Amino acid sequence: MAKAPEADAIVLFGGAGDLALRMLFPSLYFLDADGFLPEGFRIIAVARSELAAEDFRRQVREAVETRARPVAVDEAVWSRFAARLDYRAVDATQAGELKVVEAALAGARAPIFYLALSPSLYIGVCQALWASGLATPQSRIVLEKPIGQNLESSREINAALAEVFEEEQVFRIDHYLGKETVQNLIALRFANTLFEPLWNNLTIDHVQITVAETEGVGERWPYYDEYGALRDMVQNHVLQLLCLVAMEPPSDMDADSLRNEKVKVLRSLRPFTRHEAGQSSVRGQYVAGVAGGEAVAAYEAERGQPSATETFVALRVDIDNWRWAGVPFFLRTGKRLPERRTQIAIQFKGVPHSIFGGQATTDLTANRLVIDLQPDEDIELLLMNKAPGLSQGGMRLQSLPLSLSLLKAYSGPNSRRRIAYERLILDVIHGDNALFVRRDEVEQAWRWVDGVAEAWDEAAMAPRPYPAGSWGPAGAFALIERAGRAWYE
Repeated sequence: MAKAPEADAIVLFGGAGDLALRMLFPSLYFLDADGFLPEGFRIIAVARSELAAEDFRRQVREAVETRARPVAVDEAVWSRFAARLDYRAVDATQAGELKVVEAALAGARAPIFYLALSPSLYIGVCQALWASGLATPQSRIVLEKPIGQNLESSREINAALAEVFEEEQVFRIDHYLGKETVQNLIALRFANTLFEPLWNNLTIDHVQITVAETEGVGERWPYYDEYGALRDMVQNHVLQLLCLVAMEPPSDMDADSLRNEKVKVLRSLRPFTRHEAGQSSVRGQYVAGVAGGEAVAAYEAERGQPSATETFVALRVDIDNWRWAGVPFFLRTGKRLPERRTQIAIQFKGVPHSIFGGQATTDLTANRLVIDLQPDEDIELLLMNKAPGLSQGGMRLQSLPLSLSLLKAYSGPNSRRRIAYERLILDVIHGDNALFVRRDEVEQAWRWVDGVAEAWDEAAMAPRPYPAGSWGPAGAFALIERAGRAWYE
């Protein structure tokens, strides 16, 4: 396959929206500051609202300043970056209106079309790009999750994409894959002889993946009420993390080599049945409680009427292949939980026999590898160590963490934590698909998630209430305790 040309422009559909201002424009600014944007690279924001060029640049400047704090914006960089910016008020689903975008591109040969829009607009925008002649073999398109609401709608969107773009031109983005620690998980597993021989059911007892959010749904309830935690978080973020933990070693770092192995994991996920829905899953919805020291409203109060949408999900997942047979994966994600945390905990089995008697055997703790993605990026390996000092009656043991903190290792006076989108946008510019999701990967994830939702319907499983600021319904603890384990806190 020929190497993709370097992109020379980006068109941000939804360019006046929250995602663009909070994440995309700051990411592009920092790429420019670090010298990663090609010379002459243009940035064109497209939205329906009329907005003067000066007002648009002021909004972008404020967004960049907010993200750069406490470091001030470099005026020379900003001047260069602002010269790249343009804004057009356009209905992106109308091919005729895209003529103004074509004029703004001014002959760019390899533009990126970034759809920071509702998934309901994806098909219309793709058709307009084709009808207007803007979609060419050299262009590429970026789509935010979720790609559809279920397998059927995902297939419709993917089919519309395939009519306009080749699969190599499509970049389905999951910003979690741009996080340094997520990418470091690949290096940890496959660049060290220490872990891979132990990464199986012979030595690993179970795996926990937690994606916890403290905020509620708030004004996002029209979207959230349609999707819920299962479709909003499990189908993409959580399953992507599971795949990176569970996949077989790829032959190389080629995009399809990586994605082939992730698809194999998704195909190995044990389907849910009506019986397993009650035994291996928990649905929850937050009610009024205390979060961050303040009283907060219930989800139904934010929505304004009763709802059967889940804001919390906990699952026991089994992977039916040789490597992971018998190793449960426990997944949980939710809104209004006690802390913001994204974490993978790999719990190893204990030693087969303790040579230490008395208190030392009581102190003996199985090794654990904890990978924190947010709020701090860290990898910590819990190891047993002799407690210093003298003691009678045998050796005393204690567990000590071996930390691979990115913050500590790479901190400096001018260091900052990169936005995950920076890595991903740079990869789109260079046409590298490795950290993006392929069509069959998306559809296989939807196939499994649809099975969970159908099992819930068959079992008539309504969300169980949990107070805001807690770790979900009591059933979430019973779920893992039935397997003889406990959530890692």
